[in-house]
Amino acid sequence: MDGPERLRLWLERDRSGAGYHLRDAATGERVSWEDTRIRVVPVAGVSFRPEAVADGSFDPGARLALVPEPDNEHDPNAVAVWNAERTLQAGYIPRELAAELDGSEQAVSLWRAGEGLRVLIAPRTAWIGRPRR
Repeated sequence: MDGPERLRLWLERDRSGAGYHLRDAATGERVSWEDTRIRVVPVAGVSFRPEAVADGSFDPGARLALVPEPDNEHDPNAVAVWNAERTLQAGYIPRELAAELDGSEQAVSLWRAGEGLRVLIAPRTAWIGRPRR
């Protein structure tokens, strides 16, 4: 029995250069940020780490690390957002979503506006194609 088809997404550069839109690689159709197969969320706490968020390792299109913090004194479900090398932390996945994550997800920086950062969270099995630079 076949399972659901693997999610395949292209990152499509926005005309303004601030980030990426999503496109289904199989159909060519645009994928809404509200699509139930993915999550696009603002990173919480970036105002406390503006130097980190400004680093090129958080540029739109960059792979990121989601790091659970079960010993976090404020929220045992906290999930930190780090660059792929885990040398800089941008902030946290919003509290209301963090508890829903199972730790297998992948994350990509999707959009930067001012000090803010939006992150794509997709299933581990999803293919996310990065545009050519």
